[in-house]
Amino acid sequence: MDQANILRQLAVQERETRDAMPKEIPTVHKNRTCIASITSGKGGVGKTNIVANLAFLLAGMRKKTLVLDADCGLANIDLILGLTPQYNLYHILKGEKTLKETLINGPGGIKILPSSSGIQEMATLTMTQKLALQDAMNTLQVRPDYLLIDTSAGISENVMYFNMVAKETIVVVTPEPTSLTDAYALIKVLYQRHAKKRFRLLVNMVKTQQEATEVFRRLAQATDHFLNLAIENLGHIVYDENLPSAVKQQKLLAELYPQSPSIKCLREVAKKLCQSSSEQEDDGVMSFFN
Repeated sequence: MDQANILRQLAVQERETRDAMPKEIPTVHKNRTCIASITSGKGGVGKTNIVANLAFLLAGMRKKTLVLDADCGLANIDLILGLTPQYNLYHILKGEKTLKETLINGPGGIKILPSSSGIQEMATLTMTQKLALQDAMNTLQVRPDYLLIDTSAGISENVMYFNMVAKETIVVVTPEPTSLTDAYALIKVLYQRHAKKRFRLLVNMVKTQQEATEVFRRLAQATDHFLNLAIENLGHIVYDENLPSAVKQQKLLAELYPQSPSIKCLREVAKKLCQSSSEQEDDGVMSFFN
């Protein structure tokens, strides 16, 4: 056999060996959802407005965003947005409606899971109801990039639960002493009784950045001294004279006044949230998405 035929046979054998080798398995990237609870110890600190406008800004950054109104007994995010949902979380937990039938569209392309108002049995969810909610969340074919949970205020069982399913716990405070005291109580219970270790503080309704820095410093000193726990500063939102007008019109401040001072602050918060969520490797302690 001449040299040319030998080279041809070797080339054929090499090609057959290469074709027989297993093909490279493509890497599958998990569609990870950043679950963030927006919570507070005291009511009236502006949580719901923050959640709605933050969701709108995230959607504007091309992030699929779902809002869960977790103030199960006194829900109101639909009122802020001027929406009239036919069904809500109560119907899901009763097994009467599916998650797909209950979700409604909000401004900017956000999705909203509304909750009930005035139904006392929703004030404290049972374990069966919590499992039903988790099962419903797992029916989503396309997971959102962000799930923002608007919790009720205080340290009730529902507040504890919804903070535990979240990876990001954002505690909203105002400069009022009662707000700081109640925020400390919330952090203390979540840390000591539920082993929650990461908290990010968002200071709302301040006049200046210096005032916000002082509010954060005071609460951070208390958690460090008494709990040996370091909290993070997520940012601040200045008081905005346009907010009452937007609330009366049942429109988002970010829609009506996108360049208003408070929306500029909240836009920076959204950027920080995106940056930190991209670095996450695990879900919340009790994840909605299994």
